[in-house]
Amino acid sequence: MRVWRTLLGVAWLIWISDLATKIWAVNSLSHRGPVRILGSFFQLNFVRNSGAAFSFAPGATLLLSFFGIAVLMAILYYTPIITSKGWALVLGLVMGGVLGNLTDRVFREPGLLRGHVIDWMQLPHWPIFNIADSAIVIAAFISMVLTARNIPPVEKTRV
Repeated sequence: MRVWRTLLGVAWLIWISDLATKIWAVNSLSHRGPVRILGSFFQLNFVRNSGAAFSFAPGATLLLSFFGIAVLMAILYYTPIITSKGWALVLGLVMGGVLGNLTDRVFREPGLLRGHVIDWMQLPHWPIFNIADSAIVIAAFISMVLTARNIPPVEKTRV
């Protein structure tokens, strides 16, 4: 039960943080150019992204929406058997990230399941991104560490 709470707590935190920062970005950044925070290293730059990460597949928003829904269903299906807190963290980060971007795809223009995702953070030589994207990338990194350390998502029961 504790692992379930970790997963849902992380997912909720990422989803709410992503939603709040996107609302802020729409209100504060959408009508101005890039805002330099750390010179040219880190800037705030508002973009509406119709594709996936790195602006991949800009015409496949509907497909990406259905893929996000499938990922959420898979996480919810496997969550009851997860016993590792590390893997619960990974799935919580992914779930929160998917929920964040899927919320944009469902509720933003141009329409249901075709909405553009709000991106607003920019690093040099890197596509503009948001909190949801960051959570998914961090989840990928943590999953590689857990895999390299041979930590399984589910403890094997002894017979």
